[in-house]
Amino acid sequence: MKYAIYQMDVMVADPSANRAKITKWIEAQMVQDNPDVLVLPEMWNTGYALDQLEEIADQNGEITIPFLSSMARDFQVNIIGGSIANQKAKGIYNTAYVFNRAGELIYEYDKMHLVPMLDEPIYLQGGERKGRVFALDGVKMGLAICYDLRFPELLRDLALQKAEVIHVVAQWPAARKDHWRYLLHARAIENQCFMMAANSSGSCNDTQFAGDSLVINPAGVLVEKGASETEATIKAAIDLEEVATMRKNIPVFDSRVPELYGE
Repeated sequence: MKYAIYQMDVMVADPSANRAKITKWIEAQMVQDNPDVLVLPEMWNTGYALDQLEEIADQNGEITIPFLSSMARDFQVNIIGGSIANQKAKGIYNTAYVFNRAGELIYEYDKMHLVPMLDEPIYLQGGERKGRVFALDGVKMGLAICYDLRFPELLRDLALQKAEVIHVVAQWPAARKDHWRYLLHARAIENQCFMMAANSSGSCNDTQFAGDSLVINPAGVLVEKGASETEATIKAAIDLEEVATMRKNIPVFDSRVPELYGE
């Protein structure tokens, strides 16, 4: 399965410019390599212009859904649509969308863990539904958004739902770059799955984003890595047989004793 991950320098508070950038990027990837899956980063429509979201956030995905759906359908490619600032009835959410090759919206997830260090709880609503597994080209997959990575319970639950690939879309800061790397490697090892991590480059206000988008295999080995803090495309071909092999050779899921674990 071939991937292209966009380590995007998001234009802050300019959704139209960001859609134009994504259109150009997708067109280029399909001409060059014809990947199976494209991955976008977190909050790509607005960036972290949190105090402007009331004016610039999407409204129930009414712009983003048809935009990404048409790109997926026209190019017959699966799209992990990163996440966007998205106004719903109860407030503004950090919402991820996933589309299959037919342009069908097959999964939607609202980020449940909000980042105190970036004031997300002041401006955003946390997601109220658990993460679940979806399938692209018959492969079971999961998705988490940035700060979610710090909560192993969420990603373990996706693995228990048989996820073979987990995507993490982010705007992770350079100040905590080591945490980003170590946590992604740990989640790959403990869940014996591929971790496909799309981080942003560039900056917003006083926050520089880390870049360092990563592809890590089920053994915790780095497969591909994006440049630090600059816009880039990360390309990788992953072999899903590695998941089955690792889970057979080290059967951690069979060895679990959940009745002895805490709440």
